[in-house]
Amino acid sequence: MTDVWEPTAVADRETAVAEAAARLARAARDHSPCAPVRDLLGPADIGLAYAVQRRLVADRIAAGARVVGRKIGLTSPSVQRQVGVDRPDFGVLLDDMDVTALPAVPSGRLLQPRAEAEIAFVLAADLDTDDLDLARVRSAVGHAVAALEIVDSRVAGWDIAITDTVADNASSGLFVLGRQAVGLDEFEPREVTMRLYADGKLASEGDGTACLGDPLAALLWLARTAREFGDPLRAGQVVLSGALGPLVPTPPGTTVRAELSGLGSVTAAFTPQEDPAAPAAPEDTAALDAPEAKEHG
Repeated sequence: MTDVWEPTAVADRETAVAEAAARLARAARDHSPCAPVRDLLGPADIGLAYAVQRRLVADRIAAGARVVGRKIGLTSPSVQRQVGVDRPDFGVLLDDMDVTALPAVPSGRLLQPRAEAEIAFVLAADLDTDDLDLARVRSAVGHAVAALEIVDSRVAGWDIAITDTVADNASSGLFVLGRQAVGLDEFEPREVTMRLYADGKLASEGDGTACLGDPLAALLWLARTAREFGDPLRAGQVVLSGALGPLVPTPPGTTVRAELSGLGSVTAAFTPQEDPAAPAAPEDTAALDAPEAKEHG
């Protein structure tokens, strides 16, 4: 599969980026899912899709948002096969996506939400050197916490190919972090087991090997990729490493609780209905998922 799609003309590619970004931004602003953007970007031009993501994130930053980290998606082999790729993707985490401190997750900010349980790494050192390996990545992690990523899609019906989700900031929505900070000397990420409950019923389970075989391997991939993009991971940033099991739909009123061995638990209660007074949905976001209830990350 090629990663390059015509049009090859620079002007055509710039137009495609602008039109795709406008479509996704309008869907978020109007709270109305849109058609896929692969008609503009092609099904496999990942570079063009990241250009859309960068434009949308830049617009959010210009409006006052602040980058606080990254999220890794497509870490599950089954989802990679489903969308026809052989690599993960990533999105950017902004401060207004962190709803940890809120009493409830504002359903009014979401279109088609689903929750997945993950390990969140909080970095204590920059990852900006050219000799990145697992040992260096491990040493850069200050601590980890249990996390819930609330993935969402501006594309109607989750009808996504790789370029749709990458452009849509990897289908990112919101995220919630657990309170128990644990160092890597106290647990091994690939050995973590996870159970995710929705309204008290077991809805998903898995373990660290579901995330590229090892969540630290996912972090290494991201660190190398971010550096290649000229925007390396920095101390203090949060990295959501990818789903540890299948995702779970979270319509208004749902309460989800994830239990991760060695990391404790994290809970998110969604407001019972879309509240017109809730903060407006951001004008771009993304995080991958599939139309069925399979792993997103």
